[in-house]
Amino acid sequence: MPEKGLENLTVADVLMTKGEEKTGSWLWCRTNDTVYDAVNNMAKNNIGSLVVLKPEEQHIAGIITERDYLRKIIAQGRSSKYTRVGEIMTDEKKLITVTSDTNILQAMQLMTDNHIRHVPVIDGKIVGMVSIVDVVRAVVEQQDKELKRLNEFIRGEYY
Repeated sequence: MPEKGLENLTVADVLMTKGEEKTGSWLWCRTNDTVYDAVNNMAKNNIGSLVVLKPEEQHIAGIITERDYLRKIIAQGRSSKYTRVGEIMTDEKKLITVTSDTNILQAMQLMTDNHIRHVPVIDGKIVGMVSIVDVVRAVVEQQDKELKRLNEFIRGEYY
C-alpha cells in the first residue's frame, strides 16, 4: 500500500493491494443461477458476496450477500435449490456503490452508515469489489505507517 496518508488514499489503492491478479477479476453469478450455486461459490472462495450480472450480458444486476441468504432463504424457510439469485439479491436500483477515486474514509463512512460490508466499485462499469475488511485493513496500515513516522520524528531519526 502506498504511503499517502488517509486523506489521499482511494478505493483504487485498496483494489491494488488485493493483488494484481485479482484486480478486475471479482467473482460473480447471474440472476438466473440458483441461490444454492451462488452460496456454494461464496463458500468455496471464502467470500461474503457476489456481483450479480444480467443473463447473457456483462451488465450489473445487483449483489447477493450472506445476509441476503440468511434473511431471505433460511429465515423464511425457502429452498436455495429452487430459488433464483434474482429473487433475493439487492437490485441495482438500490445498490450502494463507490468509484475507484472515492476516498477510503468516505467509503468506510458509507459502509458504516448503511450497515453494509461489501460495495461494488463502478467506474462506468464494474471494476471490483471492496469489503469493510479491505477498508479497515487499509486504514490500519496507513495509521501504522504514520505512527512509525511520528516515532522516528520524536527520536530524531526522521529526515
